[in-house]
Amino acid sequence: MALGFFSKLKEGLARSTQKLSDGLGAALTHRKLDDAALEDLEDVLIAADLGVAVARRVIKSFRSSRFGREVTDAEVKAALAKEIADILAPVARPLVLDRTKTPHVVLMVGVNGTGKTTTIGKMALQYKKEGLRPVLAAGDTFRAAAVEQLQIWGERTGAPVISAPPNSDAAGLAFDALTKASADRADVLLIDTAGRLHNKSALMEELQKIIRVLRKQDASAPHSVLLTLDATTGQNAVQQVRVFKEMVALTGLIVTKLDGSARGGIVVALAEEFGLPIHAVGVGEQAGDLRPFDAGDFAAGLVGARAAGKEK
Repeated sequence: MALGFFSKLKEGLARSTQKLSDGLGAALTHRKLDDAALEDLEDVLIAADLGVAVARRVIKSFRSSRFGREVTDAEVKAALAKEIADILAPVARPLVLDRTKTPHVVLMVGVNGTGKTTTIGKMALQYKKEGLRPVLAAGDTFRAAAVEQLQIWGERTGAPVISAPPNSDAAGLAFDALTKASADRADVLLIDTAGRLHNKSALMEELQKIIRVLRKQDASAPHSVLLTLDATTGQNAVQQVRVFKEMVALTGLIVTKLDGSARGGIVVALAEEFGLPIHAVGVGEQAGDLRPFDAGDFAAGLVGARAAGKEK
């Protein structure tokens, strides 16, 4: 029987959960939440990639509500899941297309290897299943593999793919893609981009040029600028958000590869530090493995607690 998404999420987060559980077990062997135990717990949360700000917030809450009490593992996990869910709830917002725009333009950014191109393909497939008309633009013109990958997704979804010869001007391609998508009255245009951070100034110039060119046709475009992040990179994801925020006005995040990471806590750190909407998370290679982000499910999966009303 196919796993439900909450089960897949728990399975995908298993390495992160184990890392956190092992740390909690070691920190709370004496069971009473005194100063020493809280200090150890703070170290565990930081080591689990939740970040210093989140760790301090959780410890402050535990100190005010449970200080000096003896607690069980289950109590600590339930309380921790609630604290994490409270942090995540404000940013757990699905991507909503502006149906007054034809098309709604989505500019996908992120470093190479974060799953940007695959995410575009998965989104296109989901939109097709909803009866919408997506158009894909292979804007990473420097990587033939990215163009080929997007063309495969185009064949799979029946969505048009706009591409150009290798090393073509990405902004020109974006302009042509918006022209076609507008003529076809497409619902959404998903634009792939390069992610070569080793040459930050050139990448910034390219992304800003794409945006300028899009605005010659639609002054409000792009309507969404989404950053894809690979969960396995841990704290490096925080730096990637900072860098891309300097380049473009990010509107949301998509976190991929949670199924291969022991660093799922980074999602909580991102939420606390930036407050950007987290639209979706990926826990596998299949199209259905990219789903809208749910704060309660994620928090429960991360700490190994039960989520109310979910399958085991």
